[in-house]
Amino acid sequence: MELRYLRYFVAVARERHFTKAAKALGISQPPLSQQIKRLEEEVGTPLFRRLTRGVELTEAGEAFYEDACQILAMSDAALEKARGIARGLNGSLSIGITSSDAFHPKIFALIRQFQVQNMAVRVHQVEANMSSLMTMLTEGELDIAFVRLPCESSKAFDLKILDREPMVVALHSNHPLAQSDALRLEQLRDTPVILFPQEVAPGLYDRVYGCCERAGIDMQHTQQSSQLSSSLSMVAAGAGFALVPQSMAAISPPSVTYHSLISPALSTDIALCWRRFERSRTVKRFLKIFSEE
Repeated sequence: MELRYLRYFVAVARERHFTKAAKALGISQPPLSQQIKRLEEEVGTPLFRRLTRGVELTEAGEAFYEDACQILAMSDAALEKARGIARGLNGSLSIGITSSDAFHPKIFALIRQFQVQNMAVRVHQVEANMSSLMTMLTEGELDIAFVRLPCESSKAFDLKILDREPMVVALHSNHPLAQSDALRLEQLRDTPVILFPQEVAPGLYDRVYGCCERAGIDMQHTQQSSQLSSSLSMVAAGAGFALVPQSMAAISPPSVTYHSLISPALSTDIALCWRRFERSRTVKRFLKIFSEE
């Protein structure tokens, strides 16, 4: 059964008149009458009673009318949904993010702006380490990912820098240097350093490790956290100091203080990463917002 038959039938049912329905549909009356007759033959029963002036629905026609309206509504919705996805207005967007990015204000300002402008798009966020994010992006499980540079595996993708963020020192409030606004790394030689796992952010790990080593910090007796964020819990427990991105100062565990690092100056870039030759219109709409910002 063709959808146009249903549209013709619904038009006649609403107008209760073939001529008026034909005018509303923009066709002549004889072809409309023929199409309705074919529909009734296909259904196997009359749907209209022909009256002197107009028509009325039969009992079967009444039941058929309700179903026809639902079918047409679903058809129109499916068509609009497909067109919306093609325009990037509907569908979904999977965003990868590292735990160290979870508190950066620019990232969530972008995501919020995208959601406000694309209310019909379902946004799904996945938090994982850098290695996992790159794998998921490669395999299509993610559409885009926010990563911390340097990151060797990110070179296989297109990326744009969002922000250059300084690293800061996290200390226990009872540490002798806790009252200092800014610190040199050499001042912390007698304090154990808490390092995050290398796979969390390999490039950043190497940079932090190298800076600590050059500052004369004993790298044979480091403390190990499970994530960048969990290193702050270890600082709060008095296990040592940690170098973390400045945005993580939004986390305020008891007894943890944050201090600028003046020597050496250490920073990390946050970048948006996506597959090369990306065809998704939804991704392109997010990239457009990113570029405008």
